Amino acid sequence: MLVSSRKATSIQSLKKCVTINILNYSFLKNEQYHNVFHLREDRTGISLIDDIEVHFLELPKLDERAVPSEGGLINWLLFLKGADTSYWEVLKMNEPGLEKAMDTLQYLSQDSEARRLYEARQKYLHDEASMIEGAKSAGIAEGIYKGKRDVTKNMLAMGLDIATITKATGLTEDEIKSIKL
Repeated sequence: MLVSSRKATSIQSLKKCVTINILNYSFLKNEQYHNVFHLREDRTGISLIDDIEVHFLELPKLDERAVPSEGGLINWLLFLKGADTSYWEVLKMNEPGLEKAMDTLQYLSQDSEARRLYEARQKYLHDEASMIEGAKSAGIAEGIYKGKRDVTKNMLAMGLDIATITKATGLTEDEIKSIKL
């Protein structure tokens, strides 16, 4: 069982943790551009847990001239490596999601004012999303509190004592007394 500052959590309920390292230099002593590691015991090789995964993507090990004929990771890596823009059309056809990234890069490359405007827009979108999430949380909390007050009114009408109502609703004795008035 994992205990954190928030609450105890079962280890089985934890989500998979994947670390992706995109390197612009060669790090591992092999020729593969994509290496994946998991936690294993040194002597026996027994896997500890499959939920921790570390990826190393080494851009210098990619062959820029070998433009892939299908979608996948290599298209993104060639784009990140800065493959010749003459390959971009092929990369976009292989990986449709790349088109948005390429358009954004071209837009941001125009000038510093365009970049400033783009960043301001992104900040606005993030702030708006945060405000909406905060409003939702506040609305849910208010709804729960109103529900507890309604239940408290019903329990008082049934003649239940304040101690029982406190246990059932989680409201304080003072909150219950204010509803009773």
